[in-house]
Amino acid sequence: MAAGGDHGSPDSYRSPLASRYASPEMCFVFSDRYKFRTWRQLWLWLAEAEQTLGLPITDEQIQEMKSNLDNIDFKMAAEEEKRLRHDVMAHVHTFGHCCPKAAGIIHLGATSCYVGDNTDLIILRNALDLLLPKLARVISRLADFAKERASLPTLGFTHFQPAQLTTVGKRCCLWIQDLCMDLQNLKRVRDDLRFRGVKGTTGTQASFLQLFEGDDHKVEQLDKMVTGKAGFKRAFIITGQTYTRKVDIEILSVLASLGASVHKICTDIRLLANLKEMEEPFEKQQIGSSAMPYKRNPMRSERCCSLARHLMTLVVDPLQTASVQWFERTLDDSANRRICLAEAFLTADTILNTLQNISEGLVVYPKVIERRIRQELPFMATENIIMAMVKAGGSRQDCHEKIRVLSQQAASVVKQEGGDNDLIERIQADAYFSPIHSQLDHLLDPSSFTGRASQQVQRFLEEEVYPLLKPYESVMKVKAELCL
Repeated sequence: MAAGGDHGSPDSYRSPLASRYASPEMCFVFSDRYKFRTWRQLWLWLAEAEQTLGLPITDEQIQEMKSNLDNIDFKMAAEEEKRLRHDVMAHVHTFGHCCPKAAGIIHLGATSCYVGDNTDLIILRNALDLLLPKLARVISRLADFAKERASLPTLGFTHFQPAQLTTVGKRCCLWIQDLCMDLQNLKRVRDDLRFRGVKGTTGTQASFLQLFEGDDHKVEQLDKMVTGKAGFKRAFIITGQTYTRKVDIEILSVLASLGASVHKICTDIRLLANLKEMEEPFEKQQIGSSAMPYKRNPMRSERCCSLARHLMTLVVDPLQTASVQWFERTLDDSANRRICLAEAFLTADTILNTLQNISEGLVVYPKVIERRIRQELPFMATENIIMAMVKAGGSRQDCHEKIRVLSQQAASVVKQEGGDNDLIERIQADAYFSPIHSQLDHLLDPSSFTGRASQQVQRFLEEEVYPLLKPYESVMKVKAELCL
């Protein structure tokens, strides 16, 4: 049995993030095969650069390494690690076993973090490259939704109590704005990523300076060459044994912030589902409850909230890790980072896939929304009614008192009797308001209570959202697929 158990067996624990939720492409980026293949690629790049700069490495050795990048004997590596208690040296030996001619120059001058940290940075970069278009697609789907419903009035809520009207599209733009900030932050941390490079055991490059007999220029060239081969524009000038763990804080902070955005959005959707104003997609054969067959539970939104909470907590790990890295490095970062970095990206991947699925199938019920507006709008319209009465020659104070009395009577019907709000019927039945009876339909038109909501939606989408999405146009048609 492999160390840690047989993860392909139903008798062994498997992370639900990999087995149930995250996409195959994100799982692959954090897989053992991708990790250890990248280690071998880094050893090859180092050997190529060292050869170019004059070290006695032959073309035959280089070719042997190239031919065995994918020839990984995972069983042998596991046995070597169990014997040596050192993962990097286990793979140095395993690679050397299938590259006997190159075995003596593999890992030449390097420290474990040459492969470990540089691979982590490559993985983080590639994982961010997977998340960025997924987040862009979520924003795009919600933008379509907001545009289509930019003028549809709906009851606003503050403190989850009825407030002034807004529109369905304007409320959606609140969600989009947060996600746009997340997209910008993800792009920033991706573009700010730097390679650790070729630095040696404590970051001084002493081993490479010795290899090149004190030639500073060749050591700098070696660092630049390997950095370029790995696809990075910049490398850290200053490192200890590792790249600064502040990088992990930066990335997981952005992912935690994304988690907060998604949690807010999906909580809103869950509350609107309870009000029967909006629902997430519900498949034809989907079951909402094993006991109550009529149930249509918002399970996708609930999943997003559940996983978003986990994502938000993970930033604590790199914060603590960075704070306790003594001097040039301590190894108590390693086991923690194996867990938190992968889990953060797999979790973010899952909630974005799920939120895209939700946003592609959101259902709105305008009649339910209209009914709720009718229940609350009479109270909101009282100021407009007072102004209309004053224009018709009435007294503002007399009208205010009349409406105060009628409003309390209507509120009593709603709260004490469970009836509908009949304030408008009471106003229509009161002769005092006869001068404006013909205006009541106009005064109660919901669209007159939404302010500039529709114009705000249009301007926001055109000026802020669509320009931000332009770099991702080529991937916008990809549909979201849920694993389970």
